[in-house]
Order: sequence, then C-alpha cells, then structure tokens
Amino acid sequence: MEPIDLTPVERRVWRAFPAGRPVDLRDGDDDPERGGGWGPGRTVRADVLRRLLLAEHPGGDIAALRLTGARVTGRLDLRYAAVGHPVRLSGCRFEEAPDLYGAHLRQLNLSGSFLPGLAAETLRVDGVLRLTDCRVPGQIRMGGARLAGAFFLERARLGEDGARKEVLHLNHSVVEDDVWAPGLEARGEVRLNGASVAGMLNLRGAVLLTPGGRAFDGENLTVGSDVLATGARVDGEVSVRGAAIPGLLVLTSARLSDASCALRATSAVIGEVWLREARVDGPVNLLRGRFGLLHAAPGALGGTVWLDGLTYGSLTPRLPAKPRIELLERDEEGYVPHAYEQLAAAYRQAGDDRAARNVLLAKQRRHRSTRPRYARLWGYLQDVTVGYGFRPLWAAAWLAGLLAAGTAVFGPHPPAPLKADEHPPFNALFYTLDLLLPIIDFGQEKAFKPAGGYQWFAYALVIAGWVLATTIAAGITRTLSRQ
Repeated sequence: MEPIDLTPVERRVWRAFPAGRPVDLRDGDDDPERGGGWGPGRTVRADVLRRLLLAEHPGGDIAALRLTGARVTGRLDLRYAAVGHPVRLSGCRFEEAPDLYGAHLRQLNLSGSFLPGLAAETLRVDGVLRLTDCRVPGQIRMGGARLAGAFFLERARLGEDGARKEVLHLNHSVVEDDVWAPGLEARGEVRLNGASVAGMLNLRGAVLLTPGGRAFDGENLTVGSDVLATGARVDGEVSVRGAAIPGLLVLTSARLSDASCALRATSAVIGEVWLREARVDGPVNLLRGRFGLLHAAPGALGGTVWLDGLTYGSLTPRLPAKPRIELLERDEEGYVPHAYEQLAAAYRQAGDDRAARNVLLAKQRRHRSTRPRYARLWGYLQDVTVGYGFRPLWAAAWLAGLLAAGTAVFGPHPPAPLKADEHPPFNALFYTLDLLLPIIDFGQEKAFKPAGGYQWFAYALVIAGWVLATTIAAGITRTLSRQ
C-alpha cells in the first residue's frame, strides 16, 4: 500500500512501479545539469524512492523503477540495502550524492543524470551499471565493488576544471565484463589500482586531465583482454605499473604529457603495446616491463626513458639501428647494458644481423665513455681498428694499407743485409709482412736491418702489427663469447 502523504507525481511513480511501467517527467528541458525547469511537477523525494524500492509489492508483474527526468531531493540512502528490482533513474538531477555503500542491486542505470557524487563502496550489482552521459562534479567512490555485468561510462563527465582530486575510485573492484568508457572526460584522477576487469577496458577518445598529478592509476590492474585508448588525450601521469594485460595496450594516436612521468609501465606484463602515431611528451618509465610486442617509433617518446630490465619479443616498425640507438642514449640511468642487448636481440630475431651488430658496437662506444682515460684509449684503438670486433673487414683494410705503405717505402730503399754473404733475395712485400705479423716468419726481418729513419718506420710497423693483432684477438674473443 502506498503512503498517504505522496505528492501527485510521487503517487504516479509509486503506482507505475509494480508493473515496471516507465514514468517520464521531462517538460522540454532535458538537461539535468541546469537548474531551471525542475519545478514541483518533476520533483521526487529520495526518501520516497527508498521506501518504494524496499517496500513489499503484490506479485504478478515484474516490478521495476523506470523514472526519467526527475529532480530528486534529499539523499537517496540505500546503504546495505538489497534491491531485487531493476532501477533506472535516467536524465535525473540529484541534489545530493546517492549513498549505495554495501548495497546489493539487480541492475542500476543512471544514464544522463547529474549527480554531485556517488558513494558506492563494496556495491554489488548482479547486472549492468550504467553512468552513460552522466555529469558528476564530485567523486565516484566504488572501491571493492563487484559488478556481474559491464560498467558503462561512455561520454561521462567527471570532476571540475582545475581539480586534482580523485574523481573515480575503483580500487580493488571486480568487473566481470567490460568497462566501457569511450569519450570519458575526467578532470581529476581515475583510479583502478588492483582492480580486475574480466573483459576489456575501453577508453577510446577519453580526455583525462590532472596536470602535475596522476591522471590514470592502473597499478596492479588485471584485464582479461585489451586496454584501448586510441585517440586519448591525457595531461598527467598514466601508470600501469605491475598491470597484467594479456591482449593489447593500444595508445594509437594518443597524446600523453606530464613533466615528471608521462607513462609508467614498470614490471607490467602486456601482450602488445601499440604507440602508432602517438606522442608521449615527458619521461617514460618501462623498467622491468615484459611486452610480447612493442610498436613505438623513436619519435613517439619525446622525453627521457628508463629501460633497464625491459624485455620485448618483437619491435616494430622496422627501422635502422641509428634512431633506436639515439633513444637508448636518452636513458635517465646513463649507460644501461641490458637495453642494448635487448635491442640487438630484437634485431637478430627479425633477421637483421647488421643492425644487431651496429647496436652492440654502439653499446661498446657508450661503455667506453664511462671508463677511465687509459681504458678509453684502448677502446679507441679497438674501435678504429676492428670496430670492437664487429667490423672485421676494417682489420683487412688496415693491414692492406700498412702493407702498401711498407712496400712503397722499402721497395726503392731496401735495407742492408745483416750478413753480406748469407741472406735471401730482398722482397719488400714479404719484409713488410714480417714486420706486421708477429707470429709468421718469412725470414726477411732477420736477414735485413734498416738504418736511420727507415729503422724508426720499421719499429712503427712492428708496433702497429702488435696493436692490430691484439685488437683483432680481443674482438674475436668478444664475438665468440657472445655466440
């Protein structure tokens, strides 16, 4: 039986409920955010709705609250309530934030409504929760909530301009379907720390603005398939530290910016990361991340990077080694050997051995800059002569050049024999080879002795031969140990 003190519009809502008939109170002004047009003919007290949902009603029909365009006065208090009927309060204007703490609902649809906030910690919904097109300047607190269906937030507008507070709190919540939020606008932090989403998280075209703070906190987030943020615009840090995303993290055409850290994916395990045509302005922290595929042009990452411990199976798009190496040189930690080894491994897996050698050569050159002066000198010698073992043809070129120089010098001016009656015929080519090659003996060096400036030139060839042989041996050892 309905209460006797109901207003005419409340009586209309009460009588429609048992049969699940919709009640539309709109009078031409359909914007719930504006204050005008919300007179007594559209006003329903929150306490009446509470009593309606918790009262016993005669059976026979499927009861449901389907109310559109109402002004709800007072606080809708359903704390710890168990509501077994579907609830749709679409296009409504709530004067106070509803309190659904610990409530258990069958289904809840607040699409197109204006809510100052929403307190719904540990809320349970057996079906779908819809906040489509809602305007919520305050906080939505849903920590520990459990939704058996999808959570819809498309085109919702959360927070206020200039606010840096948390606007959506879904920490440790469980959504057994998708979180569907394309076109979401959030002026404040969106938090899904430790949340579990069985399906996908869709943030296509979302705008998340928390300048100087964290715009999206997905630390330890678990997603069943993909996180889609194509075309998103984020001012503030995006963190997916420790997240588990077996499918795709798609940031195609997205714009991320933050002065302290624009993107943090430390220790995250992600199937594929796509940054095609994206731009990340600010530091990027990928320490210890594990990606099956990383699609990132070097120009996509505009700031410093942290790459130590990052592993990836494939790296696209296919580019020469030089622009990739330039990115490694922007690592905030300086020389990071693992980053070079991982990049070289990616090139080898793609079958580009030449690019892999270029990366490893760049690694040795970067390492050289961190060593003492005497060690840097030895490094320069190895670099110039054999490219640290990755340029073996350079050794042949040096040998050919020195051999030609020695032959040109000693050919017209052969040195005097040590023993006038015991010496082989002089051969400038093999005499120079005897000087250059420490191990091979053609009998020329022991039979002839240059004098004056030619003697100093011979000493120079001997030293050059030893340096060349030593650097070749060091390069070969390094190459064989790597294989």
